[in-house]
Amino acid sequence: MTNQSRRQFGKYSSLQSGFTLVELVTVIIILGILAVGISSFIVFGTQIFVQANAVEKMLGQSRFAIERMSRDIRSAVPNSLRLTQSGNLWQCLELLPISASSTYTSLPVYPNPASATATAIATSQAVAAGQNMLVYPLTAADVYGDPAATTGKIFALAGSEVVGDDQTLRFGNDVQFSENSPRQRFYIASQPISYCFIREPGSSTLELRRYANYGIQIEQPQPSDGLNAGVLMAENIANDLVVQPPLTVNPANLIDNALVLLTPEFSVAGESFRYEQQVQVINAP
Repeated sequence: MTNQSRRQFGKYSSLQSGFTLVELVTVIIILGILAVGISSFIVFGTQIFVQANAVEKMLGQSRFAIERMSRDIRSAVPNSLRLTQSGNLWQCLELLPISASSTYTSLPVYPNPASATATAIATSQAVAAGQNMLVYPLTAADVYGDPAATTGKIFALAGSEVVGDDQTLRFGNDVQFSENSPRQRFYIASQPISYCFIREPGSSTLELRRYANYGIQIEQPQPSDGLNAGVLMAENIANDLVVQPPLTVNPANLIDNALVLLTPEFSVAGESFRYEQQVQVINAP
């Protein structure tokens, strides 16, 4: 082979040679750095999405619970609010929601004799047997009296008939109301409801449950007895029931309406937010 041929062969050999080990290692290191950076960015973005989704879900859940609770409280019969608490375990608010109301024209009220009927201006909402009629309730004891009694301020209805603008309300037996309402106002209510903030054993947070369909009871029922399983309204509530209870009730008086202060604090994904909402119950017995 001539010298020219050798030079030509060497030129072709150098053009066809592969990467060196140093070049391969350098490329692998660069690709590794890029992969770590991209994966960290993806993981970080996923975490932000998951946290934002959890916060949004909690906001929606808490708004619904607070709005439903506020609506029920606003519709409560005057002086029907009852609040009890057991240390840092639970706190319950009970109320009797109004189904209908109107003005009576004839009522068996002391000192008039007892009667099984009363007449009134027809209510805009239907009134059915099994509901209760209340007249001039001034205390919780008036509201949560025995509907089957024959004297008091609350009695169970056996039926109702409407003729034109007049309505006849029938009771299961002869009854006698204790006092007249100054405005001859009466309320119709079905069953009480309770909202309870409950701390499950071993849990650092509370859950909010709504209880219904358990009937009127003279003593306020507790979550441990007298109440059904209830409906879960919200969870991950971080209040300390002793230091910062989520419910505060200012009773009604001759000047002011009853006021319920809702201050539940929700915690999720390392974030916390607290509601501060006042709900009035009109004191117009």
